[in-house]
Amino acid sequence: MVKDRSSQGAEPRRGWIRIWWRPVVLVPLGGLSLYVLLPSLLAVFGSWRSLSHLSWVFAVLTLGSEAASFVCLWQLERIVLRTRLWFPVIAAQLSANALSRIVPTAAPGAALELSMLVGAGLDGGQSAVALGVSAALQWATTAVLPVLALPAILGGAAVDHRLDVAAYLGFGVLVLLIAVGAVALATDRPLSLAARVAQRLVNLTFRRRRPVSDLTEKVLADRDVIGATLGARWKAALTAALGNTGFDYLALLCALRAVGADPRPSLVLLAYVAVELLALLPFTPGGLGFVEAGLVGTLTLAGVPAADALATTLLYRIASYWLPLLAGGVAYVVQRRRPRLRPS
Repeated sequence: MVKDRSSQGAEPRRGWIRIWWRPVVLVPLGGLSLYVLLPSLLAVFGSWRSLSHLSWVFAVLTLGSEAASFVCLWQLERIVLRTRLWFPVIAAQLSANALSRIVPTAAPGAALELSMLVGAGLDGGQSAVALGVSAALQWATTAVLPVLALPAILGGAAVDHRLDVAAYLGFGVLVLLIAVGAVALATDRPLSLAARVAQRLVNLTFRRRRPVSDLTEKVLADRDVIGATLGARWKAALTAALGNTGFDYLALLCALRAVGADPRPSLVLLAYVAVELLALLPFTPGGLGFVEAGLVGTLTLAGVPAADALATTLLYRIASYWLPLLAGGVAYVVQRRRPRLRPS
């Protein structure tokens, strides 16, 4: 039998292309993005002198709120991993987070986290599924947040400039998120309706050779996997996922209070939604540059003076980006020196 050598050679080439096309494309785009956004980054970093005039009580609360956000994330991963261990989960998440903020794509970070969990004695297959479920919950929270925040942004308090009003708006959105999550996990009809609407929008806005026709089935199947993985602890997992978002939003509010800003509360929520979406852009690690430019811009629209917007952005990004990046390096080194543990 004569083998088709051309097809044999084409298959490795296609595999090579599938592996390398993303970094080959994203690295130049990331460099170009950082070049374009460099003035914004320099402006943010150049505001470091203003940190000496912060209200240090609220600066500490900013750091504490961001730490609480990470604790909620670690608790979520402990729930989905079904383990009582804390340190291996913390070390793996911080290390993966740090790597994801060095390289533009999230895949190396996910692979590192999985390998560290396996090295700590957790089951590889269960860990892979659990991390997928955790990521799905975080993505769902990010995707639904703009939709639920829109009424508050359009009809929220635009005159009263107190930050406690912004906190109330954020709390209201989080309550809605909890309700939506509970309904989505318990019933099919609302989720099916949302999937059909999304499918129709995708087919109307993006030209495809084959229109999307099975989005509802895929969404329901993914929901079933999440429900089966979480089991009876789905309420605790949902609360932890939303606590991760809620404390992160609180960190932004505390950063604004630390610089003495007095913004429009409804637009503070808009600023946070913008940060969440810009951080997902794959062109730069962790949305570096995009988040800074977007946050400064939206805070300025919210009525924050330019100098205060720059100082707020710097303080918030120190707490949410740079300190976790450093902590990830330390966590990786410490975890590598620990002995292998048995699963718990």
